[in-house]
Amino acid sequence: LASNFETLIAFRLLQGLVSGPMVPLSQTILMRSYPPAKRGLALGLWAMTVIVAPIFGPLLGGWISDNYTWPWIFYINLPIGIFSATCAFFLLRGRETKTTKQRIDAIGLALLVIGVSCLQMMLDLGKDRDWFNSSFIVALALIAVVSLAFMLVWEATEKEPVVDLSLFKDRNFALGALIISFGFMAFFGSVVIFPLWLQTVMGYTAGKAGLATAPVGLLALVLSPLIGRNMHRLDLRMVASFAFVVFAGVSLWNATFTLDVPFNHVILPRLVQGIGVACFFVPMTTITLSSIPDERLASASGLSNFLRTLSGAIGTAVSSTFWENDAIYHHARLSESVSVYAQNTTDYQGALAQLGILGQTANAQLNQLVTQQGFMMATNDFFHLSAVVFVALAALVWITKPKKGAGPAMGH
Repeated sequence: LASNFETLIAFRLLQGLVSGPMVPLSQTILMRSYPPAKRGLALGLWAMTVIVAPIFGPLLGGWISDNYTWPWIFYINLPIGIFSATCAFFLLRGRETKTTKQRIDAIGLALLVIGVSCLQMMLDLGKDRDWFNSSFIVALALIAVVSLAFMLVWEATEKEPVVDLSLFKDRNFALGALIISFGFMAFFGSVVIFPLWLQTVMGYTAGKAGLATAPVGLLALVLSPLIGRNMHRLDLRMVASFAFVVFAGVSLWNATFTLDVPFNHVILPRLVQGIGVACFFVPMTTITLSSIPDERLASASGLSNFLRTLSGAIGTAVSSTFWENDAIYHHARLSESVSVYAQNTTDYQGALAQLGILGQTANAQLNQLVTQQGFMMATNDFFHLSAVVFVALAALVWITKPKKGAGPAMGH
């Protein structure tokens, strides 16, 4: 229903406001509903349902975009939301936990909302407004920095803070939240860049790009409950480190692609990446919450997921900006080597002439080829950089110290 881009951003902020609590609330309900010995299995099953999204999301979104109009991507959420809300109301009625009336930290909440809202708007609008060359983006950045800085100072001295910063005194939580944030930032960046590359450079339709993206969820769907069921037998640092090694390997694999890569070669790395997804989210969530007491689980889970969501937004903005700027750089470098006197240029123009493509049309065709190659090289650069990040995270995991055989929230 949005009539312009600004209204769309406002509605997306509202959507985030109501959907944000779903992940921490669902995790907390599961952890409190299952005994400690079965919490790993519960989290594995929870992850299984979450992983369905990257399987059906791209497929359904691509099909809707190809056959209907893009607003239907949002309309389809109405019946699903009503059905989910009805199920939650009736199934969870008897599982109400003890509630207490507490004072709301209004100042901390206001600073958090202002800071995060301005940061999100800056990330969403920055690329279209040339980032910090726009006074509006600079203003948003200043408001975000000042608001969040004041929020941190305020929350550090508040008795009942909205954001419990004391959670970061826990080694596993602090390191786990950091690793999840940077891991999700790099992972989500690839989730954004991959379909963009397929559609803008390789000429895939939205439906075909969705089909190429979907396999990431297949192995993850199968492996997540198995890993969850056996987490008490595993060294979770080994599992999480293995996940980052898989992500790094897949990134290097993607970095070998060229403009003539066949469709089946595009799918295979996404299929293998599903192994990393299954070994990343559940074990790292378990490590992060492993030494948090039950009464602080909701707060810890909420803060961890807030940081993960925020890192996803940052990853999207940074990745797309890097990709486009790097493509411009490579286009400029490639253009320097394209000369009317160069043999390869002459040969290419001769081939076009045989097809009846001459003059400005031939030059436009040549420029399009250079642009495609520039974006291809930028895509390879992005995946090389992602591989470096994942290797660093694979090593950083070993600084955490979860108890051997510990499941979620069992470290106390």
